[in-house]
Amino acid sequence: MTYALILALFAGLAMPLGGVFARIEHIRDARVEARLVKGVTAFGGGALLSAVALVLVPKGAETLPVQWAVPLLIGGGITFYAVDKQLAKAGGSGALLLAMLLDFLPEAMALGALLVTEAATAKLLAAMMFLQNVPEGFGAFRDLWAKGHTPAWVVLLMFVGLAGLGPLCAALGFHFLASDPETLGGIMIFAAGGILYLIFQDIAPEAYEEGTWSPALGAVAGFALGLAGDMVIG
Repeated sequence: MTYALILALFAGLAMPLGGVFARIEHIRDARVEARLVKGVTAFGGGALLSAVALVLVPKGAETLPVQWAVPLLIGGGITFYAVDKQLAKAGGSGALLLAMLLDFLPEAMALGALLVTEAATAKLLAAMMFLQNVPEGFGAFRDLWAKGHTPAWVVLLMFVGLAGLGPLCAALGFHFLASDPETLGGIMIFAAGGILYLIFQDIAPEAYEEGTWSPALGAVAGFALGLAGDMVIG
């Protein structure tokens, strides 16, 4: 149990680490800086897409019949459409933060559940979660700080608090979901629907810049990171 909490916290602390990188990043050439930010955002989007395609949907589909899986996936997308719409009405941002949490929290639950039966796989999953959370934390920090009115230290403190949700989710997975794979699978499928909505509504448009192809290549690199991790874990 202690090991599950440590691994989940390790993976979660990559979110404030990515925020620190975004805060100290400073390139004098505004065009180069914009391309860097868009490239990192696209990399995070690719990593999120790999989480959907290689972890959340396959693992969820293993435990659920189609009549449950499809409505849960659609329900996740509709739910986060409603959340995103409310954020837009309020004039705030946070789509990247929502996407990051939709990736991190179900995987933290899976991490706790895996430690019961597959400890070696759980360690590799924690490492991949850490690597994915750094660029996702970078993009989410920029989304909240650079575009909004929230001080940098407040955003970083919030990210540290959100990292603390990882051990809580790992504890839930360890104690309850290891013996209830259907519920864990449902959570994963639902989160996958939300991530898919946010990728195509917010993250991909945010990463696009006319006349340059590097953000799209960054998305490929992010997906490749997820693929490598999935193949090593498998």
